[in-house]
Amino acid sequence: MFPGIIKAGLGVGGQFGEGVLFRGGKATAYYNTAGGSFGLQAGGQKYGYALFFLSEDTLQYLGKSEGFEVGVGPSVVVADEGFGKSATTTTVQSNIYAFIFDQKGAMAALGIQGNKITKIQK
Repeated sequence: MFPGIIKAGLGVGGQFGEGVLFRGGKATAYYNTAGGSFGLQAGGQKYGYALFFLSEDTLQYLGKSEGFEVGVGPSVVVADEGFGKSATTTTVQSNIYAFIFDQKGAMAALGIQGNKITKIQK
């Protein structure tokens, strides 16, 4: 669960936020998410997202990797607007769902983006 991601850009952009992994209703690990982007973009926004890991293998991948890169490894389906629009980072299978919530601000973007989730100590 990443409750407060800050994203901004004008040609070149970035985003950052911190979150927690809940397992069995308990906080078990802490992570940050950071990303960069390049392209036709302008604006800024704050939003949150929750990732739901649908298999034990995918959750183990997160724990073993030195940072989970969206687009590398397990696939992610972004579910927004009641599943009306979705995007996948790979075409293999959907092992993780990301639900975006609490969007504030305005951001228009068309470009290339990378994002990495890394375990941190708290």
